[in-house]
Amino acid sequence: MKPSTILIADDEREIADLIELHLIKEGYRCIKVSDGLEAVQVIRTQSVHLAILDIMMPNLDGYEATELIREHHHLPIIFLSAKATDLDKITGLVRGADDYVTKPFNPMELVARVNAQLRRATQFNPSASSNTSVLEARGLVINPEQRTVFLYNTPIELTPKEFDILYLLASHPKKVFSSENIFEHVWGETYYEGGNTVMVHIRTLRKKLKEDRHKNQWIKTVWGVGYTFNGE
Repeated sequence: MKPSTILIADDEREIADLIELHLIKEGYRCIKVSDGLEAVQVIRTQSVHLAILDIMMPNLDGYEATELIREHHHLPIIFLSAKATDLDKITGLVRGADDYVTKPFNPMELVARVNAQLRRATQFNPSASSNTSVLEARGLVINPEQRTVFLYNTPIELTPKEFDILYLLASHPKKVFSSENIFEHVWGETYYEGGNTVMVHIRTLRKKLKEDRHKNQWIKTVWGVGYTFNGE
């Protein structure tokens, strides 16, 4: 089996070299670039399984690069940034990242997060699963094979994590998932402080599903317990 390819986009060469060193030890192949535009071009022209992006980069910052990448690709993206406030982390996740690591960082923790994201991406790869049936409920159509969502025949653009959360809930319509359950299923790692992360993703997911406009509450909050899909 060929090793997974990791894209490292950071304009600080020493940091990129350090990340590459630890990922190569783990058996990964690495591609290093120094700005967001190069990162987008690499992903458009080469097979990349996961991207580690700095946020503050020349030409295109990490946010802008992620938006362009997400137009056609669903690979896991980890932001690696010196922007370390809770608001910075939430903004990064809302803008399309799957994980957020702050500088200074422990290289071994970053490697562990890379492993977890790739493991989760494999678990949610429909080709590895026999359950690829399209889910439909009151005008909402979720296609796990194509990873597309349509609401009343209008496509809804979701980040990979938003799609995974929606599919998880919709494929178990009578089950209530706690924030811990959702985090461990979708992020593929042990729950630590993921409550706010899940809450932010649920909030943006509801906004994209236009719950207020259509007066349909697709994701119900069960107070004190968690969330469940409302397909009726």
